[in-house]
Amino acid sequence: MSYLLRLVVPDKPGILGAVATALGTAGADIVSLDVLERGGGVAVDDVVVDLPHGRLPDSLITAAQAVPGVSVESLRPFAGPLDTHRELDLLDALARAAEGTSAKLLAAELPRVFHSGWAVVLSATAASWEVAAASEAAPSFEGVELPWMPLGGPRLLPSEDAWLPERWREMAIEMMASPYGGPGCAVVLGRSGGPAFRRSELLRLAHLTGIATTVASLPPA
Repeated sequence: MSYLLRLVVPDKPGILGAVATALGTAGADIVSLDVLERGGGVAVDDVVVDLPHGRLPDSLITAAQAVPGVSVESLRPFAGPLDTHRELDLLDALARAAEGTSAKLLAAELPRVFHSGWAVVLSATAASWEVAAASEAAPSFEGVELPWMPLGGPRLLPSEDAWLPERWREMAIEMMASPYGGPGCAVVLGRSGGPAFRRSELLRLAHLTGIATTVASLPPA
């Protein structure tokens, strides 16, 4: 089974090798690594590993944290497809998409790009907003008051925000949103149980949705 580890590691030579060796002793095989942030002497990495049947996932935490200075921010099952060109594949698909299907494509594909649980595309209207598309596992936004809509810029939407429905706060739903598709419209990405989205992820989303807005408006290839 595959798992996604978010690690905070010292930013120094040899540390990833030490982590890989430690995870190997737990029977894990590293299949993907994304560096999310780097600064202040530390780096934040998302590591996808395969763990043989019968091995306990908690052994990954024990192994990783056996390396001096390494801490595990989160561990969760990972079932998404892996590739090294996720953003480019998505932009290429948007360029080829039939008219009116871009929002559905974006909602379906963004979760795998950002290792999130779900995505929702919101369209601003004259008086309110509406759901233009939603991926599987997305909570219902219908009837939820969104004081940040229409969206004026990218923003983090942490699970302790007062506007969140009580059930969403109980599920520790972490979200981030970025403009897409038109004035005030937005893409929202979320995951239950954390970890919280980081500003580097938000900036990456804003960059991607900015390009996607342009690409989606082009004539189909």
